[in-house]
Formats: sequence, structure tokens, C-alpha cells
Amino acid sequence: MGGTLGRRIDSFSAVLWDMDGTLVDTEPYWISAEMALARRHGGTWSTEQSLELVGSDLLNSGRHIRQHMGIDLTPEQIVDELLDSVIEQVGRAVPWRAGARELLAALRESGVPCALVTMSYARFVDPILAALPHDTFAAVVTGDAVDRGKPHPEPYLAAARQLDVLASECLAIEDSATGATSAAAAGCTVLCVPLHVTIPPGPGRVFADSLQGLAPSTVLQVPEDCGLATNRVM
Repeated sequence: MGGTLGRRIDSFSAVLWDMDGTLVDTEPYWISAEMALARRHGGTWSTEQSLELVGSDLLNSGRHIRQHMGIDLTPEQIVDELLDSVIEQVGRAVPWRAGARELLAALRESGVPCALVTMSYARFVDPILAALPHDTFAAVVTGDAVDRGKPHPEPYLAAARQLDVLASECLAIEDSATGATSAAAAGCTVLCVPLHVTIPPGPGRVFADSLQGLAPSTVLQVPEDCGLATNRVM
């Protein structure tokens, strides 16, 4: 396994958070919305197909759905209908991921700036932000504010620029391989906390089973190559 480099979360200049599946467990909402979309428009869809899209740019997902669901809507129409459904579901209950709000609060109290980096659009992000203290995120990057979404590094590079830090100084928190690829390509160290889909090991990635119990003083045992699936948050 080689040598290790002990590093604390608060040794990073900033923490960059994914939203769907990381901060909030909205993937079941998206799956429900996609199933309902297929029923309304005479298409076919499965949970397995939904999970293939976890973490992806919404318009790219809309194109994929149009092709594979077999419905006659534009990608933009598909995204709009899905967003309407998911926003309505979030309005009934925000499904926070265990430990996420606690870690956010601890980072804020410790003076560590956080950014939200999500492929969801601003109109869906707004009700999530409204349920948090107003100063939780110092920067927000949404899918409708970038030209190239995850897995391209642009979203994470944009967040680092907004915070006036280098991406290499940031810890990103992600739940999907698509998001982890984006963050690592930008130069971030990626704390992978899988939920609905697996994340393979790779450069720049460390792993935890949950956000519960994590704090700014938590020590990351990061191997020099950051490339082994056995690396865990201690």
C-alpha cells in the first residue's frame, strides 16, 4: 500500500460539495420522476437505467432519456418535466443525507469555506439552500451555469475560482463516479461517499462509508497515489 500522508479536512482551503446523493438523497425522487415521465409519454424505463445517469449533466441525461426511453420530447422538455416533479417532491420533504448538515455546520463554525457544485439547475437548488443557514455556501455552481457539466472538470474549477482558491487546495465530496471524475480532473482530492452507485478506486480518491461522525478534525489517511479502494476515512 505504500506510505501514507495524514491530512485533516480543515487542512484544505475549502470543501466543495456535490448535492444530489451527497448533501441530499434525492436520487429516489429522480427515479420516481423518470418512471412517471415514461408512463405519461408511453416510454419504457427501469431503475437500472436511472442509476446509470447519477451525477450526470441534466441536458446530457435528457438526450440519453429521449433516446433510450423512446419518447417524443426534446431534451429540454424532458429536463423541465423532471425538475417540476423533483421540486414538488422536495417541497414535501428534503431528504438530507445522514451527517451532511452536521458536517456543513461544523465546517462553517471552523471558518472553512464551502461551495455547492451540482448538475441540478438553480430552480431546484434554491429550495435546498432555503432550508439551510443563508451563509452555508460561499459559492454555488449549478448545471445551468456551466458550459460543460460533470464529468468535465469545469464545474469544480468554477467553484474554486469563485472561492479564490486553487482546486488542488480543495476537498470535494461526491457520491458518484461521474462527479468524482469531474472533481479529480479539476485537481481536487475527492472524498467519495457512495450511496446508490459504486465508485471505483482511482487517483485522487479516498473513501468513507458515511458522512456521519465526520468533523473538521477528522483525519484522512490518504495514500500517496490516492488510488486504492481500501483507503478509508479513519
